[in-house]
Amino acid sequence: MSTKKTTPTLNNVADIRRFFYKNEVPLYFISATNFNLLGADEWIKNFKFISYIECFDGQHPNVFSPKKEIPHDEFEGIEDINNYLLQHPEVQDYLRVRAKDGNVGKAMFLMFNEETERLAEKLGLEIMFPSAEMRIFMDNKVNTNRIAEKAKVPCVPYVLTPVKDYKHLCKVSKELGTDLVIQTPFGDSGHTTFFISNEEEYAKHAEEIEKEEEVKVMKRINCKGSAIEACVTRHGTIVAPLMTELVGFKELTPYKGGWCGNEIYPGAFTQKLRAQARRYTQQFGDQLRKEGYKGYFELDFLIDQDNGEIYLGELNPRVTGASSITNHAVFALADAPLFVFHMLEWMDVDYKLSVKALNERWGKQENVDSWSQLIIKHTEDTIEHVIDAPRSGIWKMYDTGHIEFDRMDTHRRAVESESEAFFLRITRVGDYLYEGADMGILVTRGRMMTDDFQLTDRAKTWINA
Repeated sequence: MSTKKTTPTLNNVADIRRFFYKNEVPLYFISATNFNLLGADEWIKNFKFISYIECFDGQHPNVFSPKKEIPHDEFEGIEDINNYLLQHPEVQDYLRVRAKDGNVGKAMFLMFNEETERLAEKLGLEIMFPSAEMRIFMDNKVNTNRIAEKAKVPCVPYVLTPVKDYKHLCKVSKELGTDLVIQTPFGDSGHTTFFISNEEEYAKHAEEIEKEEEVKVMKRINCKGSAIEACVTRHGTIVAPLMTELVGFKELTPYKGGWCGNEIYPGAFTQKLRAQARRYTQQFGDQLRKEGYKGYFELDFLIDQDNGEIYLGELNPRVTGASSITNHAVFALADAPLFVFHMLEWMDVDYKLSVKALNERWGKQENVDSWSQLIIKHTEDTIEHVIDAPRSGIWKMYDTGHIEFDRMDTHRRAVESESEAFFLRITRVGDYLYEGADMGILVTRGRMMTDDFQLTDRAKTWINA
């Protein structure tokens, strides 16, 4: 007679929540910081963060950072940081000690590559994401447009083409006009988005553009950015509400097209735009499923201010910088955060879920509250040595504009009013600041932009402080 233990099917959101509250499998988010999945440890038993940067001075109960630095090549991206962590003896010991019945556990990464996969496999750690090869293919901005075509999701008028020189660019983009935006296949926060309206502007970026086998050349439109996160599951695509994006503010980023924050609030967009964005995101997610992808993804949409049309901007096949906003809004707290449904796909358990009912609930404006986050970079073209840095936790602003540290907390939900903010420190004492370096992330209740997409006075006061 078989004594094999069977896990019962989870029949609804309450069952899913209980399943994770009782989880015994060691689960991890391994990255430079814990920012992208802030609060996941409160939803999931046995969930820990393994971070390279210690943002909380050892006071976060579920963050592990190796204390001793071991020799490594210069980091060129988050993938290198994660590969360093997986090879660090302190991290390996931590994974070994926390293993349950020989099961080292499962891990999520913000970014990873084939080397990460090799190192994780060697440690017995399962990665809770589709393969690096698939993610890299989909992360390619040229391929994103091809997936969008299959999904029947509209993009800004574009051509996909190699570019030999400025004359060739003018020829291949003749139907798009002379005011163009060029994106190379990879890059983030505006690093590889180029605004070209004449030969002089082209010459500044010619080398980067011409070295690519193919680039995306788009008509430049008068647009505002928005973002929406979603999750491809076996039962369909779950879609979170549409958020505004802060892009290119010189107070926050040195990059003209650089992402530097998000807002979520009721009535952020017209009912028509919200419905279109949700429908397009579902179509795109359903196409990703056909391509073999499952789990978390984010889409940027561009809203044309001249004709009101909404176009796909780009795809991020991962958790993102906007994830902390998505996963702490009222709709997520009432059901479960999007990352819970992502992890469920990797938990070897059968479950039932009415994605249609969930999406209908999440689409209602009464299930959205108002939050903003600012990603604060060093905007000067200088190198500076940091001798003092603000602590992570809750900061308070007084009527005079004076700001001071109020209390230690690891969670943004501890922010009680618009006069408080949660700050996550990234740059530490002893680090060096350079142009584009992340200094920290500020999260607060309420809005940081006006209706015409300008920074509010409150936002400027926080940034200056």
